[in-house]
Amino acid sequence: MLCYNIYFYDRTGCIFYHEWLRPKPVKQGAGTLEDDQKQMFGLCWTLSNFCAALDPKGTDKPQLGAPRRIGQGCQFRSFTANNYKLHFLETPSGYKVVLNTSQDVGSLQETLAAVYDELLVARCIRSPLYKGPGQPIPNPEGFRGALSQLLRMRGVLPASQSA
Repeated sequence: MLCYNIYFYDRTGCIFYHEWLRPKPVKQGAGTLEDDQKQMFGLCWTLSNFCAALDPKGTDKPQLGAPRRIGQGCQFRSFTANNYKLHFLETPSGYKVVLNTSQDVGSLQETLAAVYDELLVARCIRSPLYKGPGQPIPNPEGFRGALSQLLRMRGVLPASQSA
C-alpha cells in the first residue's frame, strides 16, 4: 500500500498539495504543478458531472456539463487505473479532497472524511489565521505533519513512507 499525493480544493482552486511518492515527475506529465492541479480538478469535476448525468435512479438529472449543486445526483468516490487508485470526497461546503494511492487500497471514504473533519476544518477553516477561500492553508508544514500522522494512524500511509 502506497500513498502518492493529495490535493485539497476549495471553490477557487487548489489550496494545498503534498506528495509522498511520485515516480513520474510533473514535468513529464502536466508540465507545471499548477497545470497538474488544474487537470486533477477538471478530471474530478468531469467525473462528478458524468456520474450525476448517468445516474440510473435519479429523476432530475442535470445536463451533461451543466453546473450542478453539491451533492446533487449520483457521486463518484473512487476509480482505479492500471497504476493507481484515485479517492475523492466532496463536502457539503464545497471543499474537495483527492488522494492518489496504489491500486490495492480499499475504500477510503471514512479516512477522507476524517482528514476533512479533523484536519482541514479543525486546523485550517477554524483557524483565525485562515483568510478564507482561495487562500493557502496556514502553517502548511504543521498541517503536512498532522496529515501524515493521521494517515499513518489509519493504516493508509506506511511508516516507511516519509512525510
